[in-house]
Amino acid sequence: MSDGGFVRPVRTEVNRGFWEGVDDGVLRVQRCLGCGELRYPPASRCPRCLDAEWTWQPVSGRGEVLSYVVVHQRYHPAWSDRVPYNVVLVQLDEGPRLISNVLPLSGADLRVGMAVRVVFDDEDGVRVPRFVSTDGTDGATEPN
Repeated sequence: MSDGGFVRPVRTEVNRGFWEGVDDGVLRVQRCLGCGELRYPPASRCPRCLDAEWTWQPVSGRGEVLSYVVVHQRYHPAWSDRVPYNVVLVQLDEGPRLISNVLPLSGADLRVGMAVRVVFDDEDGVRVPRFVSTDGTDGATEPN
């Protein structure tokens, strides 16, 4: 829900394990118990074998920027004071892809192929997975 601020994620039986992992500072994706496929976004059935059984698999949170856009328009009140901000598609080392942001949000230094790792950022009292660059650093820049 939103009151003009941050749009809070709706937790369901299908995505609850993802958000509980985020709460604990662990990035998790679904693993199909039928074929072993790692998948994100969460789904009630495996897109590969259609099995309806899954578990939650912790992943490294490391990957690379596959694509990105820097948004300059004010499309939603929750983000209007952050323009410009980036939206990235991150290819995790384990395979699944996530849509998120790279910090800092301005996206000034973003590039396709940039190595990133997950961080858990506080957004109006809700932890959300975002990414920071690991290119050319011994760790990464932490969020503000």
